[in-house]
Amino acid sequence: MTTEQIYAKLLPIVKTYLPEDVSEEAIAADKDLTGELNINSAHLVDVVLDVEDEFDVEFANADMENLRTLNDAIAIIKQKLNIR
Repeated sequence: MTTEQIYAKLLPIVKTYLPEDVSEEAIAADKDLTGELNINSAHLVDVVLDVEDEFDVEFANADMENLRTLNDAIAIIKQKLNIR
């Protein structure tokens, strides 16, 4: 699975949890999920749960601490799926 394929699967998940004051066009791989996209911490947990289901992976606490952007999510998913 390529970075682009992972990103394409992450996009609809993140869109689901965007607050009303943030447009879908604001989503980018390097945007901070909580700081720039205003996804609150409760919804961030929901994002992670949906990502775990979508990719059949499990995020550890350390992964959660390192999850700030979609690029971070992509790196974690690649690591979990052993993709280089």
